[in-house]
Amino acid sequence: MSDGDGPSREDIVLDRIEAFRRRRPRLLEEAVNSAHGAGGKASAALIDAVFLEAFRNDTLAPMADGALLPLPSGERLAFSTDSFVVKPLRFPGGSIGHLAVHGTVNDVAMMGGIPQWISAAFVLEEGFPIAELREIVADMAEAAAAAGVQIVTGDTKVVNKGAADGVYISTAGVGVVPAGVELGADKVKPGDKVIVSGRIGDHGIAVMLARGELGITADVESDTAPLGELVQILLAAAPNTRWLRDPTRGGVATVCNELAKASELHVSLDEAALPVQNAVNGACEILGIDALYVANEGKFVAIVPADETAAALAALRAHPLGEKAAVIGEIHEEPPGIVIINTVFGGTRIVDMLVGDPLPRIC
Repeated sequence: MSDGDGPSREDIVLDRIEAFRRRRPRLLEEAVNSAHGAGGKASAALIDAVFLEAFRNDTLAPMADGALLPLPSGERLAFSTDSFVVKPLRFPGGSIGHLAVHGTVNDVAMMGGIPQWISAAFVLEEGFPIAELREIVADMAEAAAAAGVQIVTGDTKVVNKGAADGVYISTAGVGVVPAGVELGADKVKPGDKVIVSGRIGDHGIAVMLARGELGITADVESDTAPLGELVQILLAAAPNTRWLRDPTRGGVATVCNELAKASELHVSLDEAALPVQNAVNGACEILGIDALYVANEGKFVAIVPADETAAALAALRAHPLGEKAAVIGEIHEEPPGIVIINTVFGGTRIVDMLVGDPLPRIC
């Protein structure tokens, strides 16, 4: 209501939402800090101001989980690359070796590709135990076999003691995109549903607790897993799936913000529908963080047409990796470019991108 002498409360709220929506992350720092690798606002600012400024091109412009490369034959390749610096190197449910394979094959899968080949490059610190390296490589071989990919090329570098933290691994992956698969933020429409393929927050909390620095114990394992098969199951059940993303660094909140910005639509989430196991929820409350921002390594967020949602859920839940799949929100036209969550208390709040670095070195 307005008293006639000024804007109404509704107009003020809409103006504030519009101002929030138009905010663009800016790189203010003069040196890189840990937040620049957390996948949130600082990462977005660094990428925009440094890397995009130098490398900008049409293939890179969508800023997806990988690139789509057209071949003269008319086929398309999905191509992605990633680096892994997790600490500790081994944690409940997995290791840096598992992550190095899963992270890259999952990025290829999010482009609609069927992962087939990956490369692996190692940066080893002088003095790193060969026995431990053998274990990590064995984990990679196991993960590659489970994902149906071959490790076909690689590189090894050794740096002086103290110049690295044991081992860093970089992988790149290639997969073929089946004909007819078209994914992208530009395909998303109002009325579409937001689906998450399972419980969120498991990986980030498992790694954090494995460090033993907080004096907190909980029975939480990383969800690290290859998602290529689950994605193909989803696409078979819901062939008009609009968009896919695996919510790793920055969690579900950050990828939903990336979608809202890219699509110029509004993502509305339902807090009561979020699948979070009790142990993760309890750890998040103790640590003062929100599970929406915690990294996952074996889950994806999918935008699916409303009329294909039931079929998508049934198909996902029939697979071991998707048995906890849930509809967690909906796409709306207004207000564009932002994410809002409907809380369990009946209110609403804006869900921003991750700010800072609450969970360092989780992938």
